[in-house]
Amino acid sequence: MSRSESLAAYLRGQARRRLDRVESRDDGRNAKCALALLDTAAYAASLPDDDPLILMLDEAGCFGPLGCEQFDPGEAGTKLIRLWEGGEPHELLLALPAAITAAT
Repeated sequence: MSRSESLAAYLRGQARRRLDRVESRDDGRNAKCALALLDTAAYAASLPDDDPLILMLDEAGCFGPLGCEQFDPGEAGTKLIRLWEGGEPHELLLALPAAITAAT
């Protein structure tokens, strides 16, 4: 599995997690977040592994120390993804390295 595919699979999993959440009076927030994450997953899947966004995530350690493991943004990255409520797909991917770096 390529790094782009691994990232996309992770984001799709987080989108499913948001769709499965049941909260009274969320005003569609979970569904909107899930759609934003699915949009970002589709965008990420289309990126080549040498795209600058993928390389930034690799440098931030999201693909393990050797860059060949499944995508894992760590606690700070996961928190950012779980709180993401929308925006352009590249905005989330750009925000991840900064969030990860700030947490270390």
